[in-house]
Amino acid sequence: MKDVATLVSGIEYKLRKLIDQHQSTRDENSRLINEIQELKKVINEQKQTISQLEEKSKILKLAKTLETKEGNVEAKLKINELVREIDKCIGLLNS
Repeated sequence: MKDVATLVSGIEYKLRKLIDQHQSTRDENSRLINEIQELKKVINEQKQTISQLEEKSKILKLAKTLETKEGNVEAKLKINELVREIDKCIGLLNS
């Protein structure tokens, strides 16, 4: 009878230990999920910043191209090139 009580006691101890481990694992999992969500927000903010900076860069390049008075044809070609690059960037960001 004493052996059975010892076995039951051992099982209860191991069960409590497993429950504690399970709870700590769930807590860590929740923490990691929250961290992932925060990092995704940061990534989205950085993507928006990159997009805005790329747009500003294209505008500055266009302004410099027009300042050089290369001619209407070259300016139109440059604008078309910049529009294609912007479309590529938008496509990459949407991927």
